Amino acid sequence: MSLLRAFEAAGRCGSFRAAAAELGLTPSAVSHAIRKLEDLLGARLFRRQARTIALTTEGQTLIRHVGGAFDLLRHGMEAVSTRAPRLLRLHVAPSFATQWLAPRLQRFLEANPKVEVRIAASTDYAEFSEGAFDADIVYAAAPTAQARPGLVRISLGEETVVPLCAPALAARIRRPADLLAETLIHSDNKVLRWPDWFAANGLSMPAPHGLRFDRSFLAISMAADGLGVALESTRLAERELASGRLVAPLGGCSTDLHYTAHFLVYPRAYQSNPLIARFAAWLAEQLRVRAEQAPPGHRKPG
Repeated sequence: MSLLRAFEAAGRCGSFRAAAAELGLTPSAVSHAIRKLEDLLGARLFRRQARTIALTTEGQTLIRHVGGAFDLLRHGMEAVSTRAPRLLRLHVAPSFATQWLAPRLQRFLEANPKVEVRIAASTDYAEFSEGAFDADIVYAAAPTAQARPGLVRISLGEETVVPLCAPALAARIRRPADLLAETLIHSDNKVLRWPDWFAANGLSMPAPHGLRFDRSFLAISMAADGLGVALESTRLAERELASGRLVAPLGGCSTDLHYTAHFLVYPRAYQSNPLIARFAAWLAEQLRVRAEQAPPGHRKPG
């Protein structure tokens, strides 16, 4: 283990001297450890030049495995340690992170004062094999997310998708056909889009026009600023609905869309991690409270 640790540090730092400083050793001790490891493996791991080192092909192969192994060891130690702050590393779909998770995160931290949360947001899916994340909140019907083996996948419940706009704009929208004359805000990466809503309400989709965005949080923001009508999840827009910046002008007089949009995903091997279990339980409780206390934005303004 000590030989592998010296190798991993040198490979990651690209320098025996930097690895020695990190490990509290001398550069010669690091060099000696790597020489010994090379002798044991019968393979050359570094190309050594005057003042630089570079991983060989064999070294690059080994460091991929060794780096991941040390990440798993570190993760295991963090999972059982009661002395240091606990780290929860989350990967989250961008709009869910911005619109729903971020406004509530303080509640989780207050309930778990020794937990540190680190969040990365993107539309990609977390590669748990690299040991960078503990859990992922993914968006909707992603075939790759459903098919990946060895993952626990928990539904975060059904969401309702309706037309949303600023109150001033809502005053002239009385029936579904009124939207044919309005500026429509499109979210290009969503599963349910305007053609689905018009079909559900017995109307033909108008010729493409309006504004297009690749993220729901952008569409919601533009709708709240009065630029048009967005077709979005009331869960993601609940702050804007609660504050009155957005309303659902056709609430009660049109057919809404419903689907299961987000899932909590984590490796089955992490099921015994109490921090992930605590976060999953907190998510479930927050979603239950949200369902019981829906914001009053679904009715037409008087």
